[in-house]
This record gives sequence, structure tokens and C-alpha cells, in this order.
Amino acid sequence: MGWTGRDVVSIRDFSKEDIEFVLKVAERLEGELREKGSLDYAKGKILATLFFEPSTRTRLSFESAMHRLGGSVIGFSSASTTSVKKGESLADTIKTVEQYSDVIVLRHPLEGAARLAAEVADIPVINAGDGSNQHPTQTLLDLYTIKRAFGRIDGLKIGLLGDLKYGRTVHSLAEALAFYDVELYLISPELLRMPDHIVEELREKITVHETTNIESVIPKLDVVYVTRIQRERFPDEEEYLRVKGSYQVNLSLLTRARENLKVMHPLPRVDEIHPEVDSSRHALYFRQVFSGVPVRMALLGLTLGVL
Repeated sequence: MGWTGRDVVSIRDFSKEDIEFVLKVAERLEGELREKGSLDYAKGKILATLFFEPSTRTRLSFESAMHRLGGSVIGFSSASTTSVKKGESLADTIKTVEQYSDVIVLRHPLEGAARLAAEVADIPVINAGDGSNQHPTQTLLDLYTIKRAFGRIDGLKIGLLGDLKYGRTVHSLAEALAFYDVELYLISPELLRMPDHIVEELREKITVHETTNIESVIPKLDVVYVTRIQRERFPDEEEYLRVKGSYQVNLSLLTRARENLKVMHPLPRVDEIHPEVDSSRHALYFRQVFSGVPVRMALLGLTLGVL
């Protein structure tokens, strides 16, 4: 499939070749950025960022990526300031905004919102997270981070820790990792297990282990990908309180880890990674934040047809 005008809605829409191509373009752009500081591939192009949910890293990194490509940005970071408050439908919002822009980045609390937007719009739509469903650009920057840290993805043992039930980042990441020769460890409280249909699909392609015990598997891992237990995703407050604070990655736990273990997190964190880990050789989450810029530059440039 060609890239110009392409929507980025779900990691399921990507082949391994697609993923590897984006990572290669991102690496090239990172090199150009370090050499030149900013680029002009998207000069005259406009990105619209429509964030119906709070965001810091995703929104700002998309804006940074567009500016560094030489383009400009319009949009909103709260639906409360838009005509949605007057009852405007998502479809009408999308059809309106596409009159002002060349590409749309959408974050929305409802699963399937990005797919609807892509069907309605005549310009590319990039999903920046739809409910607890998918977060494909986070997945691509996660893969990019791992590959830059290890020089490869194949052959690694990767643990996903925390909220695997509601966490859209780990849903997308697990599905993408199934393209590679990895061993996957799913570590969560019973209440927050990865959905069965995802686990079944993963097991058809790669080796998957499920456990509630991080201490037992931490010595085996090359990467532990930590997720926040997301209070806002729980339909029942009592369910949240039962699993709140289930895990914390700290230096004591990491004494059992391999020397080259890397700790990742999509952020924001609450208390699941102790700040003492930040200055250790294991911390990779702030490098992960940076990876969002070249990866999102690659996606914007490709979908706009300027790369």
C-alpha cells in the first residue's frame, strides 16, 4: 500500500515491512535533525490536532514533529472549548476541520472513533489513542526505542507489566511484537489480564507466558514495559482500588535483573516506577519520549507525501 493519504488507525493495518520502513525513515530523520536542527519537508502543510482527552507527550510530540518538518499546527486540547459542547457530532467536526488542514491527529475516549474519523475524512487521519483500543504511533515509537537500544528486536525477552486489560499501549505493542521472534511475558493482577482474544492470537505466532509475579521473571527479561493502572478506564471504583499499587519497579527489584535490562513506560507514571530508577542504567523511558518526535515526523511526512 502507498503511503500518501494513508490513515494510521490501528497497528493491525500494518505489515512487518510497513513497520520496518517507518523505523528506517525515522532513523534517517533523526540523523537529519541532529545535523540541521529543523527541516522543510512539510513547508506549507497544516496539521490539525484534535484531542478530546488529556495528553502531554503525544500532543506535544506531534506538534514538535510537524514544526520540525517545517509545517504548522492548529487544533485543540480540550473538547470543552469546541462546538462539541453544543452537540456537534464527531463526523461533522472532522468534516469541518479537514477544510483547514492537510492531516488530522485525533485522540478520543471512545473505541472506534479514529476509524470513524478516517472513513469520514478525505485527508489522512492518525490515531493518537481511542479509548482502551489502539495507540499505533506509541507502538511504533516503542519499537523504535527498543531497536535503537539493542540494535534489534528479534531474540529479545520482553515483559509487559501492569494494566494489560485496559491499556491501549500494550494492546498495540503486543500485536506488533508478534511480527518478531520474541518471547513475551504478560505480568499483571488477575483482574487486569490481557484480553483472552489478544492472548490467543499472540500464542499462534510467538511464545507467551502469563504471570502475576514480577519477581519471578525479572531475571529473564531484556525489556520490562511498565504501564500505569489507569483509574479513568475502570467502570467500577472498587475494582480499581483492589489493584491500585500492585507493582513498583525500584532499585531493589532491579538488583535481580540482567545488567542490560531496559525499563520502558509510555508515561505518565504515578508510583509504578520509583524515581530512584531514573538515573540508573536501566531507565529508557525518557529516551522513549524523545523517540516520539522522529517516528511521528516519519508518519506525518509519509502520509502527507512529502518524504
